[in-house]
Amino acid sequence: MDHLDKLEAQSIYIFREAFNKIERLCMLWSIGKDSNVMLWLARKAFFGNVPFPLVHVDTSFKIPEMIEFRDRVAKEWNLNLVIGQNKAALDAGMNPTLGRVTCCGALKTEGLKQTLEKHGFTGVFAGIRRDEEGTRAKERVFSPRNAEAQWDVKNQPPEFWDQFKTDFAPGTSLRIHPLLHWTELDIWKYIERENIPVVSLYFAKNGTRYRSLGCAPCTNPIHSNASTVADIIKELETTNVSERAGRAQDKESEDAFERLRAEGYM
Repeated sequence: MDHLDKLEAQSIYIFREAFNKIERLCMLWSIGKDSNVMLWLARKAFFGNVPFPLVHVDTSFKIPEMIEFRDRVAKEWNLNLVIGQNKAALDAGMNPTLGRVTCCGALKTEGLKQTLEKHGFTGVFAGIRRDEEGTRAKERVFSPRNAEAQWDVKNQPPEFWDQFKTDFAPGTSLRIHPLLHWTELDIWKYIERENIPVVSLYFAKNGTRYRSLGCAPCTNPIHSNASTVADIIKELETTNVSERAGRAQDKESEDAFERLRAEGYM
């Protein structure tokens, strides 16, 4: 087995372990490269079928190409798509000009929590990676949240030799992270090997492309001429720019991202 084979096998094991132990599962689908790889792995784990709903939290500020990709792939792959939205916050005028952390908290965190509560989901697959951002490096594969979906970074179970704790007190919800040990470069090499479809925004046009995707007002493209997956891999092998350099909410304050995640952000 090569490196990608080992990562794939580990992720499939995590999917099947969670499916065996946890009721009312769902998977977050942000439409980004990581969640598309996670979706591909879920289909492999369950022989082409995804036996749980996919949840997309729609802030109403997503880039149109992302929504078109979502709807097309959901139809082609016969996915059970649940679209969540904090309509009350949007009706009250919530938008990024009120503060990006404030907006993310209302439209993403609260939108997700409302959706999970509405459908009674107790286990949530999320496509985060430890190498992407410092706060995510503190995560576990099976990460408990309290009844309000809040994350206590100081109260995480140990995980040694792929021995995962899956039994928790009533009222606990779990975030499950099948990609936690992957890197950005691993993701793109796997996309290349498996020919996984991704949003065209990742590929350079007129000297820019998106490296990380989010809401349109808060996500900026980078300067790049990488117009193919192979080009992106070559670029990543030499760059020293962080993956989320174009995500505005990360820059609002030093601890902004950790505060968002502590309250239940993806």
